[in-house]
Amino acid sequence: MTTTRRSPLRGRPDPAAGPAARPPASPHTAATTSVAEVLTRMRALAAALPAEDGVAVFNGVYLAVTEAVAHRLGGGGFQDPAAAGELDLRFARRYFDAVDATAAGLRPPACWRPLFQLRRHPGVRPLQFALAGINAHIGHDLALAVLDTCRALECEPAALEADFDRVGELLTSLEERIRERLMPGPDVLDVADPLTHLIGSWSLDKARDGAWAAARALWSVRRLPEVAEELTERLDAGVGLVGRMLLTPLPG
Repeated sequence: MTTTRRSPLRGRPDPAAGPAARPPASPHTAATTSVAEVLTRMRALAAALPAEDGVAVFNGVYLAVTEAVAHRLGGGGFQDPAAAGELDLRFARRYFDAVDATAAGLRPPACWRPLFQLRRHPGVRPLQFALAGINAHIGHDLALAVLDTCRALECEPAALEADFDRVGELLTSLEERIRERLMPGPDVLDVADPLTHLIGSWSLDKARDGAWAAARALWSVRRLPEVAEELTERLDAGVGLVGRMLLTPLPG
């Protein structure tokens, strides 16, 4: 009798046992390929959008972050490169879905609506556009991307925590550069300036911590669909409210 060798993972037949099986791609290669796909789409958006478009401002920031992630993946900077690449891909897809929905005349998630509605407002500064996009993507999309990745890899959120933190550290290190690049010069601002007050009211670290807490909470109620749906809707609405405040038009 012939027996089928079983994979050590989840008791499935091991494809490598077949005579025509190909060697699996290395985790680094697969992760790098996923991030390369994300970079290709972001660069296409950058080429298509006017530089003054608020979505283009955020896209430029996100492109810089993703290039830094790609560099770390190539240099072995993540504990599990395959999981980090999967998280990066699913994270980016939620942004692309919002872009595509808007282009098709559909409503994007509530967290993204302020940015797409005010993207051409002359009273909104570039830094506001950047922070509103980061707020939507970190505060809402990141939590759901963790869930997407856990389902795809059949793992618990705890398995992603180390690389989630590595991405968070990278975001925090880039945030200061983003503020410096997009913030008006010191001759324009003073302590009482509305923009200084507005951007000082939002924290990437707090948004990232909130995203992780939301991901864990949603994962814990994944078998209670009505509860999970309500929590997701409330998360979306709350992040959208913060985004609308970040995009408050300011006097010239």
